[in-house]
Amino acid sequence: MNPQTILVTGCAGFIGSNFVPYYLEKHPGVTLIHLDALTYAGNLENVKEVENHPRHIFVQGSICDRTLVESLFEKHNISGVIHFAAESHVDNSIKNPGVFVETNVNGTFTLVDVAYKSWMEKPFVYKKEFENARFLHISTDEVYGTLGETGLFTEDTPYAPNSPYSASKAASDMIIRSYHHTYGMNTIITNCSNNYGPKQHDEKLIPTVIRKALNGENIPIYGDGKNIRDWLYVLDHCKGIEIAYAKGISGEVYNIGGRNERNNNQIAQTICTLLDKLSPREDGKSYTEQITYVEDRAGHDRRYAIDATKIENNLGWKAEENFETGIVKTVEWYLKRYK
Repeated sequence: MNPQTILVTGCAGFIGSNFVPYYLEKHPGVTLIHLDALTYAGNLENVKEVENHPRHIFVQGSICDRTLVESLFEKHNISGVIHFAAESHVDNSIKNPGVFVETNVNGTFTLVDVAYKSWMEKPFVYKKEFENARFLHISTDEVYGTLGETGLFTEDTPYAPNSPYSASKAASDMIIRSYHHTYGMNTIITNCSNNYGPKQHDEKLIPTVIRKALNGENIPIYGDGKNIRDWLYVLDHCKGIEIAYAKGISGEVYNIGGRNERNNNQIAQTICTLLDKLSPREDGKSYTEQITYVEDRAGHDRRYAIDATKIENNLGWKAEENFETGIVKTVEWYLKRYK
């Protein structure tokens, strides 16, 4: 693609803040206009390394603010969107689902509708200067619901979201899909498995285990700890997004997964064992003694796992980190932060 200006949303959060420095370095012809509302989950510290970067322009504001979004498209001649912004913590969606509908559904609609009106003359006809414009929407494997003990989510798995969070993401996916089929927009959807790595918000499982362990507090694990997730190192996810944006076929969905299934017990045990070596307790005991079980989350999906064959075979992406290598990098990063 020619040198271009891409609107990225929500990149003061976890995944986006890993994506922005990586993408700027890999793509010297691209300018990123970074729109973020800086809710509790967004922190400009996460993108401090690019705060003075000449091709990174930060704008504080909401993806639901149509006037602002329109002004950004016009002022910066935006010819691509990579849409990270979302409310994403399931526990919060159970307590306050309305915020998730507003940001994830209405915000996504606002973005894609402004892009459509900016880039296209009419359905299936792009304006000449925007013939290569495309919209990549980042979603989650949680839209597919829950799996039994076997099987994997593929791009053809029917949607069956079980939480207000996953329902709001499923709705946003459907909006993006509709703009491809109704208007001929060049859209891509990626659905990823559980990310982990540097800069993740403290409320999530892996940072919580590390923080509680180091603070000498109980490490809370939901239910029996046997809920299984497929874990994907965040930089691998960023590389998958990069490839999907560059090479993905318009209208397609690509599942990005790490092929690293672990249950919550295994996650906690692995982290505690690492901490025993890297930052031992003063009393010589293992951090595993702090693991405790708490009342399960309402509607807690039992197992997610992604089949990433399509993006591996069709676009040439492959996860570079396995869980054993990625978790060491992650724990070392949080040790510096929490110590």
